[in-house]
Amino acid sequence: MRKVIDLQPDTSALLEESIAGLKASPRQLPCKYFYDAEGARLFEQICELPEYYPTRTEVGILKQHLPEMAKLIGANARIVEYGSGAGTKIRLLLDALREPVAYTPIDISREQLAAAAEELQRDFAELEIQPVCADYSSALTLPSPQRAFARSVVFFPGSTIGNFPQAEALALLKRFARLAAQGDQPGGLLIGVDVKKSRQRIEAAYNDTQGVTADFNLNILKRLNREVGANFELEHWQHHAFWNEQSGAIEMHLVSRREQQVRINGDRFTFAEGDSVHTENSFKYSPDEFTELAAQAGFVRRGLWQDEEQLFSVQYFELP
Repeated sequence: MRKVIDLQPDTSALLEESIAGLKASPRQLPCKYFYDAEGARLFEQICELPEYYPTRTEVGILKQHLPEMAKLIGANARIVEYGSGAGTKIRLLLDALREPVAYTPIDISREQLAAAAEELQRDFAELEIQPVCADYSSALTLPSPQRAFARSVVFFPGSTIGNFPQAEALALLKRFARLAAQGDQPGGLLIGVDVKKSRQRIEAAYNDTQGVTADFNLNILKRLNREVGANFELEHWQHHAFWNEQSGAIEMHLVSRREQQVRINGDRFTFAEGDSVHTENSFKYSPDEFTELAAQAGFVRRGLWQDEEQLFSVQYFELP
């Protein structure tokens, strides 16, 4: 395995983007900064919660339909996974594929990325693994595999595409299409997409009774305190998540419990009781809505799989 290619944003980027977000209207913080080591650990806990249906539903779809997915991807593929996390789902895919050539996991959490890549290399000794620690929301130059490969396939599970507003999601899909064009044959995209459903089901998934999602949301303030010298008092902030029917997204916010002032590196921000900072969106799509979005990036849908309740979808797209 190659050493981790470290393109992780440094604290100056965290400071600059956080101050810009808090000066914006409405106020916001970039959700990519949830994922320090503690945030990555908390998110793994969220994935196991009874209310949080996306992970177990997607894994169920993968386990049931992987032979069909692997057949569409074909032999000798290069797989690039954006937001690879703990590497749980890629294990299922790699086991199903025929002679994959290379795997490039990309994640912003360096510690989790390195540990997951090392474990995968032990279990897939013949596979060339090329871990990249980076913010994948911006354009990246990725390492090329040492061996020839038939096609490039992007793996983007977890409905992470929902964290991007539609214009940004389209820009990301276009980058996926450019990557999928690399190889002897047209490549593809295997992606998990959360589906619109009842407000009750969606809001429960982001407001778990154990408070793990609240800790995950508040952890971004802990990170700002630790890494850029902010002075957020966590007990004065409250997690709030709700379904926005008009935009088709669940929104996560941190709401000020009282009138307060926060200092970050010489900048001061005043909050009244009830003021909020928007930390994350999670947009939901019907299968046809997402197929239409992917088509704007040049993709054609070749496969669609859903669970019995139609809570979630996994879709495979190819370049024409």
